[in-house]
Amino acid sequence: MHTKESLKKQLAAMGLTGEETILIHSSMKAIGETQKGADTVLDALMEFFEKGLLLLPTHTWKTINAENPVFDVDNEPACVGILPNLFLKRPGVIRSLHPTHSMAGYGKDAASYLAGEEMRNTPCTPGGCYDRLRSCGGKVLLVGVGHERNTFIHSVEEVLNVPHRLSDKPMKLQIVMPDGSIKDSYMRKHYNADQPHISEDFVKLNQAFLDCKAVREVTFGDAESLLCDAQAVFEVVRHVIAPDPECIVTSSSIPKERWEALVK
Repeated sequence: MHTKESLKKQLAAMGLTGEETILIHSSMKAIGETQKGADTVLDALMEFFEKGLLLLPTHTWKTINAENPVFDVDNEPACVGILPNLFLKRPGVIRSLHPTHSMAGYGKDAASYLAGEEMRNTPCTPGGCYDRLRSCGGKVLLVGVGHERNTFIHSVEEVLNVPHRLSDKPMKLQIVMPDGSIKDSYMRKHYNADQPHISEDFVKLNQAFLDCKAVREVTFGDAESLLCDAQAVFEVVRHVIAPDPECIVTSSSIPKERWEALVK
């Protein structure tokens, strides 16, 4: 059983100050906590990062689609685990209006950071809240999960305009706005004809990230975790895929020579 204080000490041991902008993907099972212990985990995170900006994904891509097109930000549960859904119920937490890839935030400038997501037309649009992690020195903490859950890499691929990552045609969705009005949204999906789960191939970059010091192995609770620097991850991906933009999906593995020039 982990306490709030022991979890906060682990965050400090990672070299974090609590003033960061940080996005957290998590597995409660890997942390070693039941659903009952999830509140302790959230307490630790929200207290530690009270002077920063704590972000959790609150995606709804499993449930919001052409057949079920209405995204109600106040009532639609997230499809990505226990912590995000508990986080949404906490006082002061704000959720973006992206119909399939919303994000929730607590702390410094949360409202302005998450603003405008109802205008996006792809899951991780350039300039959106995933891409913005780069410009603010943001971090991504993968707690008990690997890069197959690192949505930030989708945003890197969108910025770099990697082919065959998005559906050709958008879905027509609707967003219930804060004033009760309905806004139409035309949203493309992540799609690749040969790989139905594109992010599963992001793990091929794991060694490149570690070697280039874009990612560090850390521990949170009982969970083997990965602390990622958003800008550094972007630079590694850009360098590795430059000769072959689709290699993350199309190559069975990526040779070390692709990133050796970046190793410090």
